[in-house]
Amino acid sequence: MEQNQPDHTIKETTRIEAFSDGVFAIAITLLVLELIATLYPHSEEPLLKATMHHWRSFLAFVIGFVTILICWINHHTAFEYIRRVDTNLMWINGMLLFVVTLTPFPTAILAEYLQSEGGTAVAFFGFNYVLIGIAAYSICIYSYRHHLIDEADRPFFAVYQRLYLYSIFYTIIAFLLCFVSIVVPIIMYAILFTFFAAPKVCARKLYNKRLRS
Repeated sequence: MEQNQPDHTIKETTRIEAFSDGVFAIAITLLVLELIATLYPHSEEPLLKATMHHWRSFLAFVIGFVTILICWINHHTAFEYIRRVDTNLMWINGMLLFVVTLTPFPTAILAEYLQSEGGTAVAFFGFNYVLIGIAAYSICIYSYRHHLIDEADRPFFAVYQRLYLYSIFYTIIAFLLCFVSIVVPIIMYAILFTFFAAPKVCARKLYNKRLRS
């Protein structure tokens, strides 16, 4: 078995993964409530005009959806390698789920205040990314240090968990830049989306690079 390919034998994390998947699904569903609110305009605008008037809500929905989807992809990838679970990991995983379920709130703020207070709105939303990075790293580093991963997978997972350590510093920088510029942090978040859309691919490249060196 290659070190960057997890063993697919029976493991202990099935229930925690199933519960987490349900929370992710509910969090994504909650995002659409902001769009439903646009069906009740305060004026007698035609449907098309009213829809265009609420473009910020549609943009925030897409950003929030992608955020939660990428979180789920990364959570799923991490638990491909995490074989065992203990009470502490359940609580740490719960911290991540808490932040994920919180995501619709800063998404709604982003939609409401993007035009009037863009910097503050983006910063409020960006701080959520800092919390997500901390929670994701906590899951990975705890699992690694407490040997909840098979020994054969540990060298690759050591590289994988570093991605989240780097993401914490990255999102903190992007958060601070929100108070200086809106464009720069938005570009940084777009890069972050691209990078963590396929975390295993990125980790494998870093892992292979380390092997060659």
